[in-house]
Amino acid sequence: MQITVSTIRGLPGQPETNLFVKGDTLKYDGSLFDLAAVPEGGRATPDGNDHPFVGQITRDGGEICCTVLVTLSDTAAPNQPADPAHWVITVANGPVIIPVLRNEEPE
Repeated sequence: MQITVSTIRGLPGQPETNLFVKGDTLKYDGSLFDLAAVPEGGRATPDGNDHPFVGQITRDGGEICCTVLVTLSDTAAPNQPADPAHWVITVANGPVIIPVLRNEEPE
């Protein structure tokens, strides 16, 4: 699965979004989203507001491609990379490691 993250800073103390991929299923903060129904070359547009997706979900070359909204925690540095390619993550199975820059730890 190719995931592009669209980040927002959370409120103080708010936890960071947790993502996990298993095949065509995305686990987003404990909620499962089964994307297996998206056909090869097809597109899906999520309905309603009870989902984390931004824009359409596609399948290209057998791989699901989607953009999700991700909340960053207090440990995220205030200045994050502006290059969109930095925020594209490919995961077949397992936890999604968000490439966020962290605040430096005080020594």
